[in-house]
Amino acid sequence: MWDAEAIERTAKILWCYERVDWLWERGEVVLSVDEKPNIQVLEREPRKLMRPGEIEHQEFAYVRHGTVNLLSGLTLHTGQMWSECLDRSDGDHFRSALTRCLQPFHAAKKVHLILDGGPSHTSHKTRAFFKDLCPKVRVLFTPPHASWLDQAELLLRAFSQRYLHRGSWKSREQLIEHIQASTSEYNQRFAHPFNWSWTRRDFRDWVAPRFV
Repeated sequence: MWDAEAIERTAKILWCYERVDWLWERGEVVLSVDEKPNIQVLEREPRKLMRPGEIEHQEFAYVRHGTVNLLSGLTLHTGQMWSECLDRSDGDHFRSALTRCLQPFHAAKKVHLILDGGPSHTSHKTRAFFKDLCPKVRVLFTPPHASWLDQAELLLRAFSQRYLHRGSWKSREQLIEHIQASTSEYNQRFAHPFNWSWTRRDFRDWVAPRFV
């Protein structure tokens, strides 16, 4: 996994993480984007709440109402979250949503955009789309099997645990409305820049015995 290209990709991403505020002061923005596809819309039986002598109980039975594809972005210098639910998890919908995600930063001198190497991010059409955005948008892909370098993935894990875990919805529309309201609440109550402490020096020390 850790060949020269993977090491170079990682170093570029960590360089951005180390300089988020410095880049912002120069008029440049670091954005991290990730997807959570195929979230099942499950209508569950009501939970039986915990009572003295009895634990909380959730029946296994549920009704499925399709799936929702969630695309989220993280503005690193503020910790603010952006999210949009896509009808399909493909390149066309990704490019359309990403255009809207980038729109608030049209005045920035440069946008450093961090993504994993998912198919919708690396297709021929998407690469052509990114080429048209150069040099305004600098796209940085995480190495294979290292999507954890994408801070938006960490954000989606925390968001899912707080707002989606064990949820019950009667329709796709209800889940989408819940995600939109939850994104707004997250930004108002919890959003803050991630304290990313793993530096390029830490990475070099870690990868040295693994690099062949």
